[in-house]
Amino acid sequence: MEEIKYTAADYKSDQNVRWCPGCGDHAVLNSLHKAMAILGIPPHKTAVISGIGCSSRLPYYMNTYGFHTIHGRAAAIATGFKVANPEMSVWQISGDGDGLAIGGNHFIHAVRRNVDINMLLLNNKIYGLTKGQYSPTSDRGFVSKSSPYGTTEDPFIPAELVFGARGNFFARSIDVELATTQEVLVAAASHKGASVVEVLQNCVIFNNGIHNYITDREFRAERTIHLRHGEKMLFGKDNGRGLVQDGFLLKAVELGKDGYTIYDVLVHDAHCTSNFLHQQLAMMDGYDLPLAVGVIRDVQSPVYNEEIDAQVMKVKALKGFNTLRDMILAGETWEVK
Repeated sequence: MEEIKYTAADYKSDQNVRWCPGCGDHAVLNSLHKAMAILGIPPHKTAVISGIGCSSRLPYYMNTYGFHTIHGRAAAIATGFKVANPEMSVWQISGDGDGLAIGGNHFIHAVRRNVDINMLLLNNKIYGLTKGQYSPTSDRGFVSKSSPYGTTEDPFIPAELVFGARGNFFARSIDVELATTQEVLVAAASHKGASVVEVLQNCVIFNNGIHNYITDREFRAERTIHLRHGEKMLFGKDNGRGLVQDGFLLKAVELGKDGYTIYDVLVHDAHCTSNFLHQQLAMMDGYDLPLAVGVIRDVQSPVYNEEIDAQVMKVKALKGFNTLRDMILAGETWEVK
């Protein structure tokens, strides 16, 4: 049988995309269509599941199975779907509010369990659909409709949550970096187990420019670093800067200055089982150290749905039944006449 070659168009639905003009969600959708074409998994073998929020409209724009679920429960429903349909490629779409506020508990446990789903977290640091309230990722002091005098709390950092939940795959991109987003989405889907991709995304209506300090072309090269496994951690104009080890910490240096050369620059190892360095890389914020984009951690570990399936098969063989009826009748029974 001739192999079918899919294009991005094969994953697009016929629905009009209803996001605000200029919203970063458009770029993420475009990158997802292209990533799916590269992966080549048939649309009928793919499911896209979302919660509630602007980003959660995404399943409507996919020519795949889709489920627009309830607020904060996308990870729980995606988990059940994957366990029941292990042959399917499952994508979960959430915003920072849907995924980390009401859905925060489901988020960390899906990561901890290592369910084989691809979790996209679109982080614009605001509630967009409900018209501009501060979210779990809004910075301390942020002024919004629900915090007119500034928030009095510190935000979640998604990467920190993933590592705290013993996550094995974490990647990050920016909505304006379509090629990078496409790259990390392909890597996430190729990973066995729970993968989390954070995309820093702009809300043009309620939080416009929130990520400008790293996305502006004038200084993006100096404030971001694109990590690739097996490559030197270089950044800046013409890759003239790099990350080196400074005791237990990381330090950004300029090559050719203060005695630093290319040989001092660290090589990124996304597959290292220890997450000590991965956490440091993921927590860089674009100020003293450049914000890391690309695949930061990609480590294999037992997969929840595969372990569940193996356990069920083992118990079936041990108990000698294959159906629910067999199980019910396997113990002591009696007949009422």
